[in-house]
Amino acid sequence: MQVIEGGIAATGKKFAIIVARFNHFVVESLLDGAVQTLQQYGQVNQDDITVVRVPGAYEMPVTAKKLAASGQYDAIIAVGAVIRGGTPHFEFVAGECNSGLGRVASDFGLPVAFGVITTDSLEQAIERSGSKAGNKGSEAALSALEMVNVLDKL
Repeated sequence: MQVIEGGIAATGKKFAIIVARFNHFVVESLLDGAVQTLQQYGQVNQDDITVVRVPGAYEMPVTAKKLAASGQYDAIIAVGAVIRGGTPHFEFVAGECNSGLGRVASDFGLPVAFGVITTDSLEQAIERSGSKAGNKGSEAALSALEMVNVLDKL
């Protein structure tokens, strides 16, 4: 049996992080977690990380598509927060963000790590951005690091 696995170190690889400004009070912690993980665990140089800020989660797929098409990045990490409100808007934004980013990954054969938290409350968002439930930005960065290495081996 052959097993293919990717490590975490990705020195020399280039990463783009798309950051939604909406709910910035939560998202900045996700960004910090992603950058720290890339540098600490992935051994990625600061010059190999590009941060692209967009208005919200809905704008992430088109941004990811443009970044992927540039051929300059080995992986893309999306961080944002969509918090449920009193209208169906949550479902539309979260769903389009998720499916759009997945399409970019599939179309370009490029890791697009999903660090967009979708929660029912602000409290849940805070928990997922660095307190009780860990940091989903950091987890997305770990996924991107591993996938870059897995795809290199395939």
